[in-house]
Amino acid sequence: MFGLVGKRGALIARGGIKVVRLLRHCHRLLSERGEAVGASIAGETLHLYRELDRRQQAAFFSALLEELSPDRAQVLEAAQRYAEDGSAEHLWQLSRLVEPPRQELLRRLNLAPGGTATILRMRDHLLQAVREHPDLAAVDWDFRHLMASWFNPGFLQIVRVDWRTPAYLLEQIIAHEAVHEIQGWEDLRRRLENDRRCFAFFHPALPDEPLIFVEVALLEEMPSAIAPLLDVQSPRGDPTRAKVAALYSISNCQPGLRGVSLGNFLVKQVVDVLAGEFPRLKCFCTLSPIPGFVAWLAPLLRGPEADRTPALAASLDVVARGLNEDISKVIADPAQASARFSPLKEPLTALCATYLLTPGSGAEATLDPVARFHLNNGARLDRLNWEADLSKKGLRQSLGIMVNYVYDRNSIEKHHDRFVHGRIMASRQVRSLALEG
Repeated sequence: MFGLVGKRGALIARGGIKVVRLLRHCHRLLSERGEAVGASIAGETLHLYRELDRRQQAAFFSALLEELSPDRAQVLEAAQRYAEDGSAEHLWQLSRLVEPPRQELLRRLNLAPGGTATILRMRDHLLQAVREHPDLAAVDWDFRHLMASWFNPGFLQIVRVDWRTPAYLLEQIIAHEAVHEIQGWEDLRRRLENDRRCFAFFHPALPDEPLIFVEVALLEEMPSAIAPLLDVQSPRGDPTRAKVAALYSISNCQPGLRGVSLGNFLVKQVVDVLAGEFPRLKCFCTLSPIPGFVAWLAPLLRGPEADRTPALAASLDVVARGLNEDISKVIADPAQASARFSPLKEPLTALCATYLLTPGSGAEATLDPVARFHLNNGARLDRLNWEADLSKKGLRQSLGIMVNYVYDRNSIEKHHDRFVHGRIMASRQVRSLALEG
């Protein structure tokens, strides 16, 4: 166990005595048969982990990769036996040997009181370590694999949050708002008024920690800009007269669940609750950011013209000549950005529609992460909104453009099915804006 050599061995060794002690507990936990004793050892093991600093955490994750990966020789031997005789027993033996022992370690750690919460924080630390040590992605795969089962959407409970909700939960909403920062208690109170709704999703193992929360505005028409929705002084509407429910913020409260799907129909639960409370609602939509647009556009404006369609090349040329400098410099001056972009509304909107309708690579059906989320949840890309978010963040991400996704209650499952088969559901209006390719 401790005869470590090479770069990875050196990394583990740098973790020091705390990591060595933690690894001993891990091996002891894996060898324990009794559930009661195992839970006690799991608690001790997690306590030792909580004492690690960032460098020691990376060393520990390296040890999980080094010491608790499948035995290749045993896997190959079992695979050969199964190839020669595809019996249920040989399949079970192969499956058992293919699974990394660290998955069983995580299952046993989860037996301890507070185990789920600590493992979530552990994954957050792992994601940070992966940036410097990409080979630790193999360890992260095991975390994601198990969390996809542990956080199955069937376990999640949707709860409405209002001003009477306990303060410690309201504080978490302020802290974890990831789309539109909450500017203190007055701002939060406006978001919880009678013409607003806020829903949180909870897991039984984390009853005091929301996983995701969704903010909704009840309106008379589909919104085209975010500022009126966030204005603390905005007029209070009558929710019983609302025709539109606009989801304007969806935030993940648990960094350790990043990249773990919590179910394709999470938004549908919110839509169903709202439809039950307000039968007059006719439209369920979002007002969403487009976080990847500028990152996609900027290199196209700077790069060579190879592999561009004539329509794409023409629009990029108009934008490049109109700005006459790097787009990042224009964005850096929000006071002047709107005036600089306004004459380029038509080509920039066309480029944005093209970006949203461009298929992604590999398993990704579209390039934009927010688009993937909503389209996979069964929405339709419905409308682009110019100058919808002129904040620094809005300009930096998408030049101020935002998008409405529409959830048609009768088409959610159908749209989801088409998306998973590679089709991007979009309105005629959006498709008419996109450049031919």
